[in-house]
Amino acid sequence: MSGRERELVGEVFDSNFIAPAGPMIDRFEKEFCELTGHRAAAALSSGTGAMDIALRLLDVGPGDEVWVADLTFIGGASPIIYRGATPVFLDVSPDTWTLDVALLTDALEEADKKGRLPKVVIPVDLYGQSCDLDEIVRVCDRYDIPVVVDAAESVGTRYKDRHAGKGAKMAIYSFNGNKIITTSGGGILASDDEELIVRARYLSQQARRPVAHYEHTETGYNYRMPSLCAAVGVGQLEVLSRRVERRREIFNIYADAFKSLVGVAMMPEADYGISNRWLTVLTLDPTNVSIKSTEICKAAERENIECRAVWKPMSRQPVFLDARVIRSGTADDLFATGICLPSGSAMSDAEIQRVISLISKSVLAH
Repeated sequence: MSGRERELVGEVFDSNFIAPAGPMIDRFEKEFCELTGHRAAAALSSGTGAMDIALRLLDVGPGDEVWVADLTFIGGASPIIYRGATPVFLDVSPDTWTLDVALLTDALEEADKKGRLPKVVIPVDLYGQSCDLDEIVRVCDRYDIPVVVDAAESVGTRYKDRHAGKGAKMAIYSFNGNKIITTSGGGILASDDEELIVRARYLSQQARRPVAHYEHTETGYNYRMPSLCAAVGVGQLEVLSRRVERRREIFNIYADAFKSLVGVAMMPEADYGISNRWLTVLTLDPTNVSIKSTEICKAAERENIECRAVWKPMSRQPVFLDARVIRSGTADDLFATGICLPSGSAMSDAEIQRVISLISKSVLAH
């Protein structure tokens, strides 16, 4: 916590707006828009809920395909199933670990010939690195396909001269407890189309009509963010720049320590942006390093250090094994060789050195 959250939560109690309504939610949405440059935003209970509403706003339903980057967390893909649509997974670029634009371009050309274009394309900002959004939008615009960017992990990330996610039809962000800033649980749907956000707020509050009694002409959701969570979010926004600075510093400490280790490479940073480095991630080259990423994670666990594998590709998840996938092999390689290191903003230098020591000894011993 930044230290201000308790005071801001107290303001919510004083206002008596505890439910998902009131001035604190309005403030959080306004300040988030000031940060990102989006014209409007709806604060919701999760990033997954934000994606669910985004797909509904674009009339995604049974019979539609939605294309999504294969290397991602399931929360960005599950809403495709909620809508009764069909997910198609596309591989990522080895240069950015985000949606491979060349692969997307070729796949859309082929799909157009077959009359099988997707209803929506969902690129993913991975571990704080923005996808190449302008290029993705440019390719999709040829076919009038809207882009909804899953920017769950990239709050505070820069893409070219703007905040990550700005420039898509809609962008979703997450404030789950493990993100660079948090509202405990929560997310936001942002867009430059203010009418879409007005409807998103309406749907997020059970689609209740503005009449004196409870009137519903369609079903909605209970997806609105509570005011108490919004208060935490306001406090977190105040320290976001310091969080990004510290995460990038942590990444650089790791990178400097591992630069002499043969076969160890750090996640690349795309030349079109500045990552928030939400997580520091490295990969092991199996031609130079005999120890496997899973073995290092187990060794770390024995030392009470939590390391994790890179996201398992969605196309390899048992729930999606029947889904169509346009694969180059990059996502599979990253899953097999990648390790996410402890990266929390509050880590001490001594804690970072303990992780460095474990990784270095593990690699050098093999």
